[in-house]
Amino acid sequence: MTTTDTPALAIEAEGLHKAYGEKQVLTGIDLRVPTGTVFSLLGPNGAGKTTAVGILSTLLTADAGHARVGGHDVRAAAHAVRTTIGVTGQFSAVDGLITGEENMLLMADLHHLPRQEGRRAAADLLARFDLTDAARKPASTYSGGMKRRLDLAMTLVGGPRIIFLDEPTTGLDPRSRHTMWGIVRELVSDGTTVFLTTQYLEEADELADRIAVLDGGRIVAEGTPAELKRRVPGGHVRLRFTDPAAYERAATALRETTRDDDTLTLQIPSDGSQRELRAVLDWLDSAGVEADELSVHTPDLDDVFFALTTATTPATTPATATTATATATAKSTNTPKEHAR
Repeated sequence: MTTTDTPALAIEAEGLHKAYGEKQVLTGIDLRVPTGTVFSLLGPNGAGKTTAVGILSTLLTADAGHARVGGHDVRAAAHAVRTTIGVTGQFSAVDGLITGEENMLLMADLHHLPRQEGRRAAADLLARFDLTDAARKPASTYSGGMKRRLDLAMTLVGGPRIIFLDEPTTGLDPRSRHTMWGIVRELVSDGTTVFLTTQYLEEADELADRIAVLDGGRIVAEGTPAELKRRVPGGHVRLRFTDPAAYERAATALRETTRDDDTLTLQIPSDGSQRELRAVLDWLDSAGVEADELSVHTPDLDDVFFALTTATTPATTPATATTATATATAKSTNTPKEHAR
């Protein structure tokens, strides 16, 4: 298999299978992630998101199928993959017994950076993540958001072009979550590829160029956020009136309306397109009626999530096995990417 320095696809996988005993966690998933984009794997607990990240980051081995990350085969060229990627997961790799700066310098040493270059990289990243003032304080004193920012800063010490963020904002308050979103956008604007797993629907909607919905170990839908929302019924135009006579005329002129006589509102099924909205306005004009309020409602990712996924029982291996694998790998290879999980 040939490799390239700048593959059109940063991540590609075909037919990935993974089972733990009789529990099928992944049952043949395919993935295509273009370089310099945010790809989100969305799904409920136990759907297989962390297992997929484990395979793509070489921490786990698939039972079947193949994958390439950064142009390298994850099985045949695992070391090359590890030098290309960074991994930040649900469980922080930050050592609370040492300072933030010392955590950064440890990662620089693991990357075999010269002393001055390592110090410069650490200082630059601490400043970028607004951690300079806390750099010489024990990481155990950091807030959850600060620890998560430090964790991501540590991941970036080696300059990875592909980053796996496995539920990176779990447990963070809304302000810290928005801060992390801003950091992710900056990374992508610099050409970094981000593979994001999350249960936060708003997070996927805000960040992802494409989303794959994983349920029961299978990809049940994939597309842009807008494409996925269009797959779910429930969009409508809502008209509200203050004049009962105008309300009645509109109800007569418009078809397939749902009436609410108490609030004088009409609900008309619509995909939210400009063509359908224009048709509604034309019907109102022809009836000589003007609504006091018009609003367009389209399905959101909550609707997509509930329509496409089912309640899932978590696999019996989950993060504990992945973390154990990462720890063992770190001890055997002494590379920072493995230590990060």
